[in-house]
Amino acid sequence: MSDDAFVAHRSLLFTVAYEMLGSAVDAEDVVQETWLRWARAEQSAVRDPRAYLVQTVTRQALDRLRSLSRKRETYVGEWLPEPLLTSPDVAEDVELAESVSIAMLTVLETLAPAERAVFVLREVFDVPYEEIAAALGKTQASTRQIAHRARAHVAARRPRMEVTSAEQQAVVEKFWAASRSADLQALLDVLAPDVVFVADGGGLAPAVRRPVTGATRVATMLTRFASLAPGAKFASIWLNGALGLRVEHNGQLDTTISISVENGRITHIYAIRNPDKLRRLQEVTQIRRTIDGTRLVPRKAE
Repeated sequence: MSDDAFVAHRSLLFTVAYEMLGSAVDAEDVVQETWLRWARAEQSAVRDPRAYLVQTVTRQALDRLRSLSRKRETYVGEWLPEPLLTSPDVAEDVELAESVSIAMLTVLETLAPAERAVFVLREVFDVPYEEIAAALGKTQASTRQIAHRARAHVAARRPRMEVTSAEQQAVVEKFWAASRSADLQALLDVLAPDVVFVADGGGLAPAVRRPVTGATRVATMLTRFASLAPGAKFASIWLNGALGLRVEHNGQLDTTISISVENGRITHIYAIRNPDKLRRLQEVTQIRRTIDGTRLVPRKAE
């Protein structure tokens, strides 16, 4: 049998894996393993290829997530998801943009592996409880209980994403200009009073190891950037369903900045500096195309 079924659902499988893992590199590995298992399967006996493939990618992602969770316990500094290059049209699907945002993926990181899997499959893709239970090897009743806990956990922490693309762009541009000019007052004007700055260097690049809170502290810290990295170049980039910034220094991608906006001001700044998390994005940018398989699918798709 051909691989048509796998190809048809590949984008869905990647999106599920990425939202479960917060890593595009690991998501691609999981999708590849899913393809290998699909190729070895007795495909003619599979009644519902989509359900089969979703179950397979979920099981593979769960195994990978449990392994990664142990490694992240010893991670140096704050852990943030790997930034994912997306197209502007993703931002138009508000629910999809929220589900893949750095802010939401950071919240999902606080869930237990099974809770994260259930939340992603049920709340993002509306997968039937029967299929989720089969993927996790649990009863439907148990799966529903896990879903209830996960929803409550996320609801208490989920970011509010009620901002249009135009509003996001306006705020990003103000932040960009203020950061380049090290204008303290301009930064204070665009930052929410309780703004939180989180950086991820992974011990491989200089970065604050704990979140910095408060407009004055964050703005003061940002005004020092120009002197610390003279010649750095800023450019806008669509990351995880929202407009953000990329910073190049000495011809290399140095940092990606994702921003959460509420009521016209920045509430969260996520600066990813770990070169391991930027390597794939650098490669994608250099070849000026999106690697096959990274296209996201709309919420509750297929």
